[in-house]
Amino acid sequence: MMRCAARGPDWMAMAHWRRHGGHGAGPFGGFGGPPRGRDFWASAADEPPPRAERGEIRYLVLEALAERPRHGYEVIQHIEQRAKGTYRPSPGVIYPTLQMLEELNAAVVLDQEGRKIYSITDEGKRVLEEKRSVVEDFYSRIDDDPWESYADDLGELMRSVGRVVRAFRRGARQGRLTPETVRTVRVALDDALHRIEEALNGSRR
Repeated sequence: MMRCAARGPDWMAMAHWRRHGGHGAGPFGGFGGPPRGRDFWASAADEPPPRAERGEIRYLVLEALAERPRHGYEVIQHIEQRAKGTYRPSPGVIYPTLQMLEELNAAVVLDQEGRKIYSITDEGKRVLEEKRSVVEDFYSRIDDDPWESYADDLGELMRSVGRVVRAFRRGARQGRLTPETVRTVRVALDDALHRIEEALNGSRR
C-alpha cells in the first residue's frame, strides 16, 4: 500500500550514495578519489566528460521514472548506466530536479515500505513524450564516441606511460643514467615510438 510522503531529499539514500563512492563534487564528478575508465582518459587528454545541459536533466530524470518508480539514488544509477558510466549526475542535481518535477506535477512522491520513491504522473509522461528527442540526443552523443567502450584500456595505457616516466626518475636518483645507458634507452624509445606511430597511422586507414 502506497501513501503520500513528506517532501524533501531522501537523506538516507544520499548518505548511502556517498558511502558507496558516489561522484559529483570533484573536477570530473568525483569526491576526490582516483578517476576511473573514461574519466581517467578524459583528464589525461584535457577533455571534459559529457554533462547534461541544465534543461536536459529533468527529461533524463523523467525517462528514468517512466520505466518504474525510483528513489533518488536509483535515478542516478539509471542515468549512469544508460550513459555507459561516462556521466553520473550528483545528488545536488538530482534531488532538486525531483522536487521541481513534483512541484510541476510531473512526478509524485510515494512511500513504499517506509522508503520514499518518485513516480511519474500523466503530466510527466506527456512532457516526456514531447521531449523524448532531447533524451535520445543526449545518450546518442555518448554513443558517438567510438572509444568509450574501451576507455579502461586507454586509461591503462596512460598509466603505462606514467611508469616509464617514473623509471627515468628512479634511474636518475640512483645515478644510473650514464651516457651508455642513455644511448641504450634512446634506441629503445626510438624503436617503440616508430612502432606506436605505425600502429596509430594504420588505425586511420
